[in-house]
Amino acid sequence: MPDAASTAGSAIADVQRRAQAAWQWLVIVFVVAAIFTAYASREYGRSAAVADLMEQGRTEAILKVALLRAVLERPRALPLVLSEDRDITDALATKSIADIDRLNRKLEELVKGTKAAVIYVIGTDGIAIASSNWREPTSFVGNDYSFREYFRLAMASGVAEHFALGNVSKRPGLYISRRVGPAAEPLGVVVVKMEFDQLEADWSDTGRPAFIVDRNGVVLITSIASWRFMTLQPLPAVRLAEIRHSLQFGAAPLQPLPFVDQQVLSPGVAEVRAILPGTREDSYLRLATPVPTTPWTLQYLVRLEPALGISMSRSMLIAFAALIIAFLLIAAVLWRRQAAAMRLAVASQAKEELERRVLERTEDLSRARDRLQVEIAEHRSTEARLQGVQQELVAANRLAILGQVAAGVAHEINQPVATIRAYADNARVFLERRQTAPVAENLASIAALTERIGAITDELKAFARKGRSAPEPIVLADVITGAVVLLRSRFAGRMEALDIASPSPEVKVLGNRLRLEQVFINLFQNALEALEGREGGRVEVRVQQTPAGVNITVADNGPGISPDVLDVLFTPFNTSKERGLGLGLVISKEILADYGGTIAVKSGAEGTTFTVGLKRA
Repeated sequence: MPDAASTAGSAIADVQRRAQAAWQWLVIVFVVAAIFTAYASREYGRSAAVADLMEQGRTEAILKVALLRAVLERPRALPLVLSEDRDITDALATKSIADIDRLNRKLEELVKGTKAAVIYVIGTDGIAIASSNWREPTSFVGNDYSFREYFRLAMASGVAEHFALGNVSKRPGLYISRRVGPAAEPLGVVVVKMEFDQLEADWSDTGRPAFIVDRNGVVLITSIASWRFMTLQPLPAVRLAEIRHSLQFGAAPLQPLPFVDQQVLSPGVAEVRAILPGTREDSYLRLATPVPTTPWTLQYLVRLEPALGISMSRSMLIAFAALIIAFLLIAAVLWRRQAAAMRLAVASQAKEELERRVLERTEDLSRARDRLQVEIAEHRSTEARLQGVQQELVAANRLAILGQVAAGVAHEINQPVATIRAYADNARVFLERRQTAPVAENLASIAALTERIGAITDELKAFARKGRSAPEPIVLADVITGAVVLLRSRFAGRMEALDIASPSPEVKVLGNRLRLEQVFINLFQNALEALEGREGGRVEVRVQQTPAGVNITVADNGPGISPDVLDVLFTPFNTSKERGLGLGLVISKEILADYGGTIAVKSGAEGTTFTVGLKRA
């Protein structure tokens, strides 16, 4: 026997050891899962934030490109018009002092009404003969521009656009040029210089760096002044020498922009580390968007912080919350399994202990055998009595259920039977008057109501056999009309109190027409009965569509419901009527619940309002 006890004790110790090992493994798995979750959620949060910022940045970049195009399109038409101007052609042809003076004054007045910085005219030798800034110390008149690309290209092809640093004004701008005269006998070139100070100021106000680069990657227009004429990447030595020789950007060193650790994410999008003036090194999204009708590209920088940190923190918080919940569930299951194993081990130990005691006291049990037999007989008798009580309880429960079903059936068919009686009485009167047509109509109505009673009993039998009927789309107006038809005979002379704003046939709800009609019959009947003997009684029925479904309100101006009854209004067999069963509203609530609907009531001295909520089909 001591061996059995030691075996049971070792079983409990084994369960404890396995439980301890399981908890240790759970902790290890949790730590590994936490590390993986932290990494995965951080990466997901980062990718989600980058995607959002990328989409936002693309939208803003497109808007900036649209604004730039609008700024460019205005001055582009000016050289075309001026190339045909008579004063310009006369000044280039004659080069007389009077013609040039007249042209200077004209250009001076013209530039005031445009967005152009300077307008000037160059002869075929490259010397500027007239300019809108002819009065200023930095006048372009007399300067040689034959080396400028916009002059050479205009003379060769007729039109040219060239961004460069002014060799006189030392201000950057876009030079838009057009040849004056035919290609065979050119007279010169008219040039309009466009500067972008206002555009750069507008970009600077947004707080996000934006700049335009040409096909060589040189920054032309920028919201950060110190980045002007810097490059996206180091230029080849040959190309660098050509640009410097052309004096396109003056003596600018053409150094690369302060971008490091560039990583391409998708076409036109890269993540870079950059140092903006007055700030520390930070991460940005660099989005490249071509500028139509130009060889330029808009570069737009979107700072990743703090959106990146917020998104990663949110993702990690959600992921860790889910991880903790999952592991709490796992821990609960593990604890329950270990508790069950411990209970089995303890039970096994108790069983072995019991067997040991039984073997030790065999003699005592033998002497008490007769007494135990008597006790067994008593237990059997008690068990038989318990079984009888149980059968009686089952029978009582069946009777209670049968009573509820019978009351429900009586309440369901009460209205159709009352209507049939009214139609039968009317038919008898019409027969006495020998009016057969109304009699036929009443008999047809009685037949329809009889079918309705049959449908009600079929519905109840189907409910008892299969459960609730499945919902289907039904026209709400038909439901309300059917309920009114069943009530018309019973409340003859009082139906004018019903003020129904019938919904359109397009309003459909989910349910069963027969069962929903019973709901509205109960509500209309209760409202009309509440108005009995009351002057100016009125029942308003309104339908309102909401995002969640359809609400139907039935409001009367009766005396209202007492607070005692209102508290138990939806409890079975509670009613304030002398002949009422107290099941109408209970059944109505259950019918609505079957189809996901609701019913609510508000009552006071000014009347009672029931609100029925149904799901829209």
